[in-house]
Amino acid sequence: MSTRARVTLHGARRRVLACAVAVAGLACAVVQPAPTPTTAAAGTPGVPPWSVELSAASAERFAVMALDCVHRQYPNKLSHVLASDEDVGSPLALHPVFYGCFDWHSAVHGHWLLVRLARRFPQASFVAPAREALGRSLDPDAIAKEVAYLRRDDRSGFERPYGLAWLLQLGAELRAWDDPQARAWAAALAPLEHAAADRLATWIPKLGYPIRSGEHSQTGFAFGLALDWANAVGDERLAGLIEHHARRLHAEDRACAVHLEPSGHDFLSPCLGAADLMRRVLPPTEFAAWLERSLPDIADDGTVDWLQPATSADRTDGKLVHLDGLNLSRAWMLDGIEQGLPPTDPRRAALRLSAHEHAVAGLASVSDEHYAGGHWLASFAVYLATRRGRSFES
Repeated sequence: MSTRARVTLHGARRRVLACAVAVAGLACAVVQPAPTPTTAAAGTPGVPPWSVELSAASAERFAVMALDCVHRQYPNKLSHVLASDEDVGSPLALHPVFYGCFDWHSAVHGHWLLVRLARRFPQASFVAPAREALGRSLDPDAIAKEVAYLRRDDRSGFERPYGLAWLLQLGAELRAWDDPQARAWAAALAPLEHAAADRLATWIPKLGYPIRSGEHSQTGFAFGLALDWANAVGDERLAGLIEHHARRLHAEDRACAVHLEPSGHDFLSPCLGAADLMRRVLPPTEFAAWLERSLPDIADDGTVDWLQPATSADRTDGKLVHLDGLNLSRAWMLDGIEQGLPPTDPRRAALRLSAHEHAVAGLASVSDEHYAGGHWLASFAVYLATRRGRSFES
């Protein structure tokens, strides 16, 4: 079968699968072969344009999911170092800003979701309650307590790197919102932003090796978020640090074993996470050569069988439901990797089609039926559907 025929066959398959996105309230992303190469994929006939769009109805549903959890204190999973009896406290007492959504980092990106959607849908009905929730959380006195907690010496590993990277994303989103309230909230959050950046800047040079986990400790994903923040706000120190150490840690990557992914609890891909970081650091031609060495399994004939979406067997299990998030994060990483390649690279077709397949599977799984996934999956869906990883203003 010719490459063109294979792409057409997979395109027909994608038309059926993509309509499942409507289950998640998103516009049906009908993918079909393009009659001619697009500018974004010149030299790869048959590669469809990105067509997952965030509808107003979906934005409403995702915002409601975040509003339901950002101030819900229990159930809660603390990551907390105790030095004495005086350190015992409730989630609200310990973290007066980010005590909801089951854990600190999910509370952070739940707030990020509200800011992201309020910026993009300023007339939506959820904007007023979102502003009320943000105003309640982003109180300068409460933020000062979060800063004091984070800066204590015996808590140097707190939420490092995942939660710290999401905190920076929240700060960048607030800074980019041209709104008087948002400017006040950004100013209030700035001390915690700087504390998070300082923690990362102190830690990154000490890393002898990257952390290739499929969960919160992964460095590839967190470095990418932190680098996007540094570039958005003009922090040349952190940007230069991340770019230098990303090259140091990943320049010699070879044959990442994507065929062994995922592990049972992954919500991030170790192989794709590293690649999505390096496409931010390397120019396209250099990145293309690096990707050939690092991920040689990527198809160059437009097929997608090299990477299949994952399936969660029990969405009530807080660990097993991670696999739904993996499909979402894989989708945006595949999309970002494609963006980082030269326009005529033959791998772009497979990357884009695989991104679609994972987006369809991931978006269809976002539900508030079970709190195990409901407290965080909407943030991943919004990150994907608004293409945050490609461009801050997208």
